[in-house]
Amino acid sequence: MRVWVARPEPGAARTGAALAARGHTALVAPVLAVRPTGAAVPEGPFDGLLLTSTNAVPALRDAAVLLRGLPVFAVGARTAALARAAGLGPVREGPGDAAGLAALVAAALPAGGRLLHATGTARKPEPAASLTAAGFAVVIVEIYAAAPVLTLPASVGDALAGGGLDAVLHYSRRSAAVALALADGSGHGGAFRRLRHYCLSADVAFPLEAAGIPVHVVAARPRETDLLDALAPRLGDGAR
Repeated sequence: MRVWVARPEPGAARTGAALAARGHTALVAPVLAVRPTGAAVPEGPFDGLLLTSTNAVPALRDAAVLLRGLPVFAVGARTAALARAAGLGPVREGPGDAAGLAALVAAALPAGGRLLHATGTARKPEPAASLTAAGFAVVIVEIYAAAPVLTLPASVGDALAGGGLDAVLHYSRRSAAVALALADGSGHGGAFRRLRHYCLSADVAFPLEAAGIPVHVVAARPRETDLLDALAPRLGDGAR
């Protein structure tokens, strides 16, 4: 299949390589650009570090020494692996979603603990809301920002215009919404809607479904392997 990877780097290139290894043709063209904000990490002490995105790990590079030895609660496998590689931890791996991460923290630490959540400028209420309700103090540091690109990447516009894409992978609600807005704004909204849309979770699928776009697959678990496994080897092979 010919698949557009709209997620930001550095994950986009890795996903493109994984698609190629499975026999697909990947068009890597992110619609979000992730950059560190330069925000300083607040003073501790803290009882744990919350990581809800892989994007937070490189943004914490300059603060790694200050955070060394602090227990890390990572949302999923990839974030956990990056945290370990960066010398953070000990690391506990969550099931891939914010609710599961909150449950992991609540089971591991006594209520009343102070947690540092390294996150982006556009963040969701969870897991901070559930942890606060459970008696934890959650301190937020907006360590990175994901800015939308201003126009649809030319390679994507050309592919949509020429029928050169079969599917698109969506990894976040925000990138899905931005991809839709860019396609509509460039006059390629119809072609975008006709693609097979593969979403990492129901939350990611929300802006597409709200716009009346059929979502081909929502991963059973919020893991990339589940999403890639859902892609048919060739257009029409086992696709539903």
